[in-house]
Amino acid sequence: YAKAQEEQIKADRKRLDAAKKHKNKGKGDKTWSQVAKEMTPILDQAYQAAAKGDGQAGSTLVNKAYYQYYEKLGFEKNVMNAISGSRVSQVEYQFKETRMAMAGGESPKKIKTLVDELKGMLVTDAGILDGGAADNVNKWTTFLTSAFGQAFIVLLREGLEAILVVAAIIAYLVKSGYKDKIRYIYWGILAGLAGSGLVAILFTLLFNGNGPEQEILEGVVALIAMVMLLYTSNWMLSKSSVESWNQYIKTKTVAAISQGSVISLALLSFLAVFREGAETVMFYQAIFAMAPSGSREIWAGFAAAAVVLVIIFVLIRFTSVRIPIRPFFIITSALMAIMVVIFAGGGVHALIEGDLVPATYLPGVPTSDWIGLYPYVQSIGAQVLALILVLVFAVASTIRKNRKESVRQPESSH
Repeated sequence: YAKAQEEQIKADRKRLDAAKKHKNKGKGDKTWSQVAKEMTPILDQAYQAAAKGDGQAGSTLVNKAYYQYYEKLGFEKNVMNAISGSRVSQVEYQFKETRMAMAGGESPKKIKTLVDELKGMLVTDAGILDGGAADNVNKWTTFLTSAFGQAFIVLLREGLEAILVVAAIIAYLVKSGYKDKIRYIYWGILAGLAGSGLVAILFTLLFNGNGPEQEILEGVVALIAMVMLLYTSNWMLSKSSVESWNQYIKTKTVAAISQGSVISLALLSFLAVFREGAETVMFYQAIFAMAPSGSREIWAGFAAAAVVLVIIFVLIRFTSVRIPIRPFFIITSALMAIMVVIFAGGGVHALIEGDLVPATYLPGVPTSDWIGLYPYVQSIGAQVLALILVLVFAVASTIRKNRKESVRQPESSH
């Protein structure tokens, strides 16, 4: 027993030495305790302004502490990874309560209590981070919830869908003796990529800042992305049989060829790529919103997925590798349905952070950015509604597809 105790003491000392050696840094060479210390006078100034009757000025200073320090410097992200998502929600809600109390003209005593509690939370979390807590995070969990992982998965999923559409059109052209028209498909692909780039530039201009207005815009974008995902997942489910998919591709391609217009062929591939590219931009904006300090990880995930997509396209195009239609569409449709629920929660949460939507906090409910779960009645209600819509659309789509196939079979027998 004494020997076991001695070994335990040695192990604890070893972990403590490692924590001291690998202290987590804030912005540059600052520790998180130093970052928290810099936020303290800003919050004190906010209280003083509110106590003098200028609640709006106090609220603005609280926003400065949140957006320019807690969020922008990565404090929030590190607390989420090293401590818990629930702790992030507690601190975020404390920021919100403090801000709303100032803007609402609450008593100086109540505001002082909220400010002191907030400062205490920040100091406590900073101390935990500086003690080496981030070194104990499970690496696999970190990857799954990282900006890199989300960026990689989104681009890979959307890119595969675009590749499948374009590759199917090219394959049909080759089999139909229109190989000379393939170059127009490539022109359309380039135009679709360029159009997606313009959308990305537009969003960069719209989201060039930090503050409640950005939170509101981010929330609106996430909800728009949710609607687009709902439509796309429903569309893919309706094409989840080989017959339905082949008929869709044949109808679209033959219509383009019959018009004798190279523009129509290029437009066909342009729409396939642009739709997925525009959706990807929307989804990436939501990822940037959820991981504002992880831009390098996001671009690394983007680059890795792009390399994989190029390899897949070359394999499909030149070695006749075929992705099974039915499993691909069913799995992809399911993934998109899950993303609908995730973005519903994330979008409403952003609107709550921007003070556009009121918040009813639910203590004890866990927080997970990965599944868009936040401890608010409004965000959870949005996810429940999104799940109901997903199920209703899936059932309706399946019924329509079965009816079409049952009608097509007797006709083909004749």
